[in-house]
Amino acid sequence: MRVLGVDPGLTRCGLAVVDAQMGQRGKLIHLEVAQSDAKLDPAERLFQIAERIDFVMDEFKPEAVSLERLFAQQNLRTVMGVAQISGVVLLAARKRNITAVTYTPTAVKAAVTGHGRSDKKQVANMVKTLLNLAEIPKPADAADAIALALCHAWRMHNSTPAAAPFSSRRVAKVKRS
Repeated sequence: MRVLGVDPGLTRCGLAVVDAQMGQRGKLIHLEVAQSDAKLDPAERLFQIAERIDFVMDEFKPEAVSLERLFAQQNLRTVMGVAQISGVVLLAARKRNITAVTYTPTAVKAAVTGHGRSDKKQVANMVKTLLNLAEIPKPADAADAIALALCHAWRMHNSTPAAAPFSSRRVAKVKRS
């Protein structure tokens, strides 16, 4: 299964495409951290990250997208940026009829290291080992994106996502007053 793992962020957005099945270590197909300058207008920042997300989805054709679920934080700016990029990712996946699933950081850590309270260093070390990489992916957003992709691939081993998960849904009609 080819999965795009996304560690969403407005300043840095980890994007990892991994081929993996349950019981396999996995193979890294593509890894990047899309970035935007905090000095730019928010719309321009979203556009820049969206362009990279679109490129990765179109170039590497993932069967699924695994996205980190937004968790409570006290930094409102960070929460807003993560939420905005998450929306961009979900929309891009929906436009391509790609299944998109969100996972909590605890679920991702448990899937990759066997323990939901692992720290970022343990996750990064395990990602290096599982994919037989020469070094730990940096920055942390890159390793997190790989972990998200692996989490989904391994959790999906007993189920097959629908070929067109959104094909039976219709766009709601808008009532105008």
